[in-house]
Amino acid sequence: MSGTDGTDSGGAGHLDPATEAFVVHRNLLFTVAYEMLGSAADAEDVLQESWLRWAGVDLASVRDRRAYLVRIVTRQALDRLRTLGRRRESYVGPWLPEPLLTTPDVAEDVELADSVSMAMLLVMETLTPTERAVFLLREVFELEYDDIAEAVGKSLAAVRQTAHRARAHVAARRSRGLVSQADGRAALRAFQRAIDSGDLQGLVDILAPDVVYLGDGGGARRATLHPVVGSDKVARLLTTGLVAFHTGVTAEPVQVNGWPGFLLRREGGIDGVVAIRTEDGLITGLYSVRNPAKLSRVERETALSRL
Repeated sequence: MSGTDGTDSGGAGHLDPATEAFVVHRNLLFTVAYEMLGSAADAEDVLQESWLRWAGVDLASVRDRRAYLVRIVTRQALDRLRTLGRRRESYVGPWLPEPLLTTPDVAEDVELADSVSMAMLLVMETLTPTERAVFLLREVFELEYDDIAEAVGKSLAAVRQTAHRARAHVAARRSRGLVSQADGRAALRAFQRAIDSGDLQGLVDILAPDVVYLGDGGGARRATLHPVVGSDKVARLLTTGLVAFHTGVTAEPVQVNGWPGFLLRREGGIDGVVAIRTEDGLITGLYSVRNPAKLSRVERETALSRL
């Protein structure tokens, strides 16, 4: 079977039925696992574990292969998510999801881009594992409630209640302003001009008053150990402290988790990734990932899908 990053999904017709079904839905399955875990590396492991279980299934008993595969992946992701939660308790500094360079079609699917954005993945972190699974399977991947109930091992009534609770939780924490790809690109250009010129006031003008900066070095790279909040504080950090950190670094505009961002390079190597969140034309969130363990997927684009 080819890799699980969606780069070789063609030519599935000559495969056996089980492998063909897995390959056809691979991008979807990776997306489910990634959104559950916030880690591409862990998502890949979950797909491998799920493949082993799928290979032993009697296909004649499967009514809906897509739903069945999503259920398997969800169960494996739930098991791993509980383990990861314990591991993150000892993480050095803020924990951010592993960034992905995404293909252009991800940005074109507004719901998908929103669901894999750094901001939304951080909201997902505030849900319990079961709430997270139920919310994603219903709101993003549009599974029926009975399929979700089988995936999470709960009754239909319990799943409906969990879905209601999770929707309210997410609605209270997600951005409610107008967000568009065009606004994101414009804000990114203005942000880069201000950084390049050292224009402190220009930088303050493009930042929302309550902007939040989060840096993830994982203890391996220098990064802020606590969130920095407020346009003045974030602007000073970017124009003074970070300039010193990133001397000799070039910034390449890319799509990070479905939205505009930067890939930072130093002496030909990848130094980090910066994702941004915008609202009403202003930057409300900056997410800088420098932990080398989280940068292995940014050498190439990753295909995602919710279909």
